[in-house]
Amino acid sequence: MAARNSAIVTGASSGIGAATVRALADSGFDVIACARRVDRLESLAKENSAITAHHLDITDQASVDQLVLDCAERDVRVLINCAGGAFDASSVIDSDPEIWRKTYDLNVVGTVRMVKAFAPLMQDQGHIVIISSTAGHAAYENGGSYVAAKHAETALARTLRLELNGLPIRVTEIAPGMVKTEEFAKVRFSGDVARAAKVYEGVESPLTAEDVAEAIRWSVMLPEHFNIDSMVIRPVAQAAQHKVHRTT
Repeated sequence: MAARNSAIVTGASSGIGAATVRALADSGFDVIACARRVDRLESLAKENSAITAHHLDITDQASVDQLVLDCAERDVRVLINCAGGAFDASSVIDSDPEIWRKTYDLNVVGTVRMVKAFAPLMQDQGHIVIISSTAGHAAYENGGSYVAAKHAETALARTLRLELNGLPIRVTEIAPGMVKTEEFAKVRFSGDVARAAKVYEGVESPLTAEDVAEAIRWSVMLPEHFNIDSMVIRPVAQAAQHKVHRTT
């Protein structure tokens, strides 16, 4: 490879984002690892010289604009939108509208900011990957804020693919089911470790962050004419959003 293409990964300080940074760096990309927790990014960057740490808050337009300026000399060909999360497990009736606002701003509006910033720089070749969720394909109780946001991300990917048709920019949605990471469930349940553990109780092999990262890596390493529109991935134990085999 004469010159290494650059990939931007948001939400890179932990979980799927961090695993994706490692996978892409190992696959020949220069990776700009972006998140708010720079200390974690700097530790990640020490693992591989192909990784650069960059502070980014996708809910802040000025922060996104600064990233564009700092990447001016980079040949950015891949944008992986991993930043996101769930912040409650309340019914719609019991929910806090501010949590809905926070969830939508991080998962959806933040992704829109990144796409608007970098798609115009990909006129020769590009690949935009949006990490949604199976929650973006089917609703479930007590997950309204997250379900709504992930449905919006799925719609964003589908709309973007139509609007960019004719340009050499691929758009891929990766929709994971049950993924066990160190933070997702704990954040959703406000740090309640016991409640978070119940999500995965009795499931022998939920997906890992590395599993999702491999799906992302494979998608972006395919030939340029080959686009994965949408990939739903689940552990074998999860037949559907509401049907999970548990041994206990």
